Amino acid sequence: MAKAELTQLDVEAIYPANLIEGDPSFTQVTQEVAGITEWPKPPRAWYIAFAIALTLLGILGACLTYLVVTGVGVWGNNQPVAWGWPIVNFVFWVGIGHAGTLISAVLFLFRQDWRTSINRFAEAMTIFAVACAGLFPAVHVGRIWFAYWLFPIPNQMSMWPNFRSPLLWDVFAVSTYATVSLLFWYMGMIPDLATIRDRANTKIRRMAYGVFSLGWSGSNRHWHRYERAYLLLAALATPLVLSVHSVVSFDFAVAQTPGWHTTIFPPYFVAGAVFSGFAMVVTLMVPARQFFGLKHIVTMRHLENMNKVILTTGMIVGYAYMTEFFMAWYSGNQYEAFAFVNRAFGPYAWAYWTMVSCNVLFPQLFWFRKLRRNLWVMYPIVLLVNVGMWFERFVITVTSLSRDFVPSSWQYFKPTAIDMLTFLGSFGLFATLFLLFVRFLPMIAVAEVKTVLPTAHAHGHKKEEGE
Repeated sequence: MAKAELTQLDVEAIYPANLIEGDPSFTQVTQEVAGITEWPKPPRAWYIAFAIALTLLGILGACLTYLVVTGVGVWGNNQPVAWGWPIVNFVFWVGIGHAGTLISAVLFLFRQDWRTSINRFAEAMTIFAVACAGLFPAVHVGRIWFAYWLFPIPNQMSMWPNFRSPLLWDVFAVSTYATVSLLFWYMGMIPDLATIRDRANTKIRRMAYGVFSLGWSGSNRHWHRYERAYLLLAALATPLVLSVHSVVSFDFAVAQTPGWHTTIFPPYFVAGAVFSGFAMVVTLMVPARQFFGLKHIVTMRHLENMNKVILTTGMIVGYAYMTEFFMAWYSGNQYEAFAFVNRAFGPYAWAYWTMVSCNVLFPQLFWFRKLRRNLWVMYPIVLLVNVGMWFERFVITVTSLSRDFVPSSWQYFKPTAIDMLTFLGSFGLFATLFLLFVRFLPMIAVAEVKTVLPTAHAHGHKKEEGE
């Protein structure tokens, strides 16, 4: 019998829920995930987090209003550090959103079943992180009311963007990435939105979820079309994992600035993006599974697998750090050699060694199984990885710009309060969107989790301790 022909009752009859002790049944998965959207009140922690997020979002709005009214001089950008924190934050947020596409598309094509409990979470994180990322280049242009000049559309000035600029490549790469990720995220939710629609006990909820479930009925034809379209979108999204952050790295790699002009940047940036993205997924997933009671759906096995990815990509990033120093020495270019010595021992050495400690040293604890399955060890490490990856973008951007070819133009970069508050406020935007998502939409891909449970039952999968 084809999978599409099995109803929920059929599958539960074939694969009893109590075949393996502790394994959730299909009904339990539906009840617990869809039930979160039906709670009269979310946990108190949600209200506290939402109040903090709205406060930070208000700070972001105030800072952006002050920026537009006053000008970009309110930031710490100077000459020669003309980019400063806006580009650092842009690259940081794009990297955060990278894990969503990897978990959803690449692991789906490789048939990694453990992704089903975390992919919806990661996909949502991708959408919200890209929204935060796009904010910074938009306001960095200065006269934001002329931003339409950047678009390749006919205008009365006969002015066209410079298509040879990697900054314009970013526009196309990130917008394509956001569009495909949004479609992938939304289409994956359609069966679950229909489930919530059918369970709705008010006309408004039934109408709202009915509109967004697009008339889903769960028929064989619907499942067939859905699975075919989901596969095509996954195949389309997979190249984006490599292309998007490679294009972002071209912002630096195609420049002549010492410390930037290197061919290692595309793979280095991709590995770093996956590294930081997985760290953020763990950062958000741990409290969510705790407060919403999802420990038996998002098990310790899922967290351990993500920690293994963090360890692997962390070692790739560490290798890239060493390769940069080797190539600077091997090139024989005095400017390149000085740029990297200056990173490690110059005025920004504190930022460089913070980056190395957080991204290379602390993740090595994940070599030990007990530590990578211990929440009290895991959570501080992923928080440090998030900090370290922001410092990586800061080191790359600021240290190279502040010490260029001519010593007479050297200048130390100091962020202003508006710089710091704007960056802090971007977390408010991210957290607000994310908290609304976990409250009103299914944070776990119910339909996909159900397809994995019969496989585990049929093969007599033995649960590991802690799952």
